[in-house]
Amino acid sequence: MENTLDFSGKVVIVTGGGKGVGRGITERFLEAGANVVICGRSEPDSLPESGGRTALFTNCDVRDYEQIEACVDFTVQQYGRLDVLVNNAGGAPYAEAATVSPRFSESIIRLNLIAPLNFSQVANRVMQQQDEGGSIINIASVSTIRPSPGTAAYGAAKAGLVNLGTSLAVEWAPRVRVNALVVGLTETEQAHLHYGDEEGIAAVGATIPLGRMAVPTDIGNACLFLASPLASYVSGTSFAIHGGGEKPAFLDAANSSS
Repeated sequence: MENTLDFSGKVVIVTGGGKGVGRGITERFLEAGANVVICGRSEPDSLPESGGRTALFTNCDVRDYEQIEACVDFTVQQYGRLDVLVNNAGGAPYAEAATVSPRFSESIIRLNLIAPLNFSQVANRVMQQQDEGGSIINIASVSTIRPSPGTAAYGAAKAGLVNLGTSLAVEWAPRVRVNALVVGLTETEQAHLHYGDEEGIAAVGATIPLGRMAVPTDIGNACLFLASPLASYVSGTSFAIHGGGEKPAFLDAANSSS
């Protein structure tokens, strides 16, 4: 049987692919043989590499449409095609909804929803011209399916991103597939900023049914599947990568003995 996870000759863009989850995604595609272009506002201290391959970097603020076009143009000039786009760039600092400025909320929605829409549009133009089409993967969050206190605009934007994929999957079929990953708590190089020291990270991981937080490679593995021929009939859907989710709070609060 042909190796359906062999991406030799394929070309991938990973936004925000130089660190955290994005770096894990990039390394998995490199290991699978793909040519990968990563983009961001600043170049990482070291470029992702795996399997004897190194990612290319190009500057791109994903909130700027002209820079998005330049990133895609750079990729096509380098490799002649674009097979996979992973809209990974995003995030939000803590801010209480009662006092946050409208400008801040708008900027969060622009980064986490409008930017992926615009990047997908530009990538689609290339993919529609290719016999094999392409695959677009949007990195969403468990904030789409549960409350997101302190990051309300982020949660709303990520929920919109999941719905966006269902619409694009219809409009751009059959040549381009669009899917989302609903990513749970993930241990990256910045995990201590959110969860504390190693003991805190372990304690948070213990609340997850599978007993640990995700690592970036877990997200990369899911991206490989969605971009591969194994998922050739998968489009317009979202996959939860969250280790089983979160145990309902009432289980710990209840005092029934039965």
